Amino acid sequence: MAHVRIYNPRVRVANWKEDVTLEEETRKNFILQKDRGELTVQKDGALRQNILKPVSLSVSQDGFLHFGDTVVLVNSGGGEHAQRGSCVLSAPPSRRSPQHDDPLFARTYVDGTSDGEVLRYDQSFALRTTAGFAGKLFLASDNKTFLKCAKKSRLQELSLVEEFDFLCWWKVIYVDPQERLENEGYPVQVNSKVLISHCKTNQCLAALGNHILWTLFGKAYELTAHTILDSHKAERDNNHWLFFMAYPANQNQSLMQLQQDSDTTDEQREKQEDTQIKECS
Repeated sequence: MAHVRIYNPRVRVANWKEDVTLEEETRKNFILQKDRGELTVQKDGALRQNILKPVSLSVSQDGFLHFGDTVVLVNSGGGEHAQRGSCVLSAPPSRRSPQHDDPLFARTYVDGTSDGEVLRYDQSFALRTTAGFAGKLFLASDNKTFLKCAKKSRLQELSLVEEFDFLCWWKVIYVDPQERLENEGYPVQVNSKVLISHCKTNQCLAALGNHILWTLFGKAYELTAHTILDSHKAERDNNHWLFFMAYPANQNQSLMQLQQDSDTTDEQREKQEDTQIKECS
């Protein structure tokens, strides 16, 4: 027969003194944790308050990306995995493995390069979280090993580190393979699709819609450094990223509105190119 507790500490039988002492200790620990802000509900509230704090994006006066700009990296989603929607590169509560959950912002930075200079295609740079809750961490990666790889996909792992070294170096590549060589050295346009390649491993930043991680903020897509090619040897939409900044005319628009405007601009550009080709033929 299972043990059933019939008496409580107030009856003064059995180990009533020990029970009273345990209840008092539990109450004291609860009050102490509450005063220190260490309760789970307090930590969760403080985390949401800090990590979801609005951050102002840099305003692009000329339409190009500059060193020192505060930007947000967005993957527009779609493609083979229809369930993968638009997502934002962010730093999770663990601050060590970047995923798509809480939208913290990235900052372009590289040692020896002064802020304000234009970032160009194939030029080395680094991505760093803004000062504040994230603590100025650099986005880094390295070749995968048996013990060090992405949690779900087992591909090349990404991490956030405090010390800046060669593992934190990235470069922007033009998205169209046929025009990649011609655009090398040209300024990187904001709010346009690009590839972000790791300098050491030559693997592109990728969002994986078929590998889901669950965080305090809900569903997140696993982030990795892995180039995903289609049948034409071109990078899939998993590797397509946009550096979102604010234009002087639309700096009050939301990210989704900026993305819709960017998609509309791309469609108009494709239509114009098709029209020119037909006229030439």
